[in-house]
Amino acid sequence: MTRNPVTVTLAYAVVPGREDHFHNWGWAVLRSGAQQPGFLGGGVLVDGEAEWHVVYRFNTEQAARTWENSLDWVQMAARLEGLARETGRRTVVGSRSWFDAQAPQPTTPAAPRPPPKWKLWFINMSAVFPPVLLFNLLVLPYLGTLNPLIRTLLLCLCVTALVTWILMPRLQRFFKKWLYPPLQALRGRHKRRTA
Repeated sequence: MTRNPVTVTLAYAVVPGREDHFHNWGWAVLRSGAQQPGFLGGGVLVDGEAEWHVVYRFNTEQAARTWENSLDWVQMAARLEGLARETGRRTVVGSRSWFDAQAPQPTTPAAPRPPPKWKLWFINMSAVFPPVLLFNLLVLPYLGTLNPLIRTLLLCLCVTALVTWILMPRLQRFFKKWLYPPLQALRGRHKRRTA
């Protein structure tokens, strides 16, 4: 074993129904590679039936490149037409970097999904209905002589100010667990883990 072997992983999207043919093709590729100097091994893997991988390893990057530029490789690649499409390639030099690359990487949590529309409607109605009702009962009787356009403008200005700066922030805090239950469950789990 050399100090800097190279591992190449080729990802493929296989045409549905042609999986067995692709599997046979992948192993034929590896048998062809096994005839080349410096070949260390390989395999054909499937990732949850969605993506297939052909993985091979050579003792040097030059040996891998020589095989990939050979007539054998070109002929094997031509047989892939109508069977699968290459979707990715990854080359890792050295054993240590291979294991480092396989180590789980920290993932950033996904943004919370927006609440369902009916919950948003409920919160909005809870914020808008009380000030509109109060405005109609307490203020509009005194503004009866005003132009309807000005009365409506005053209603909108007052209600939107109350809803935007006073009611909605409080209602969103109050109903936070109801609006975003998975987010609350995640935060609770995180607090338990750190405790």
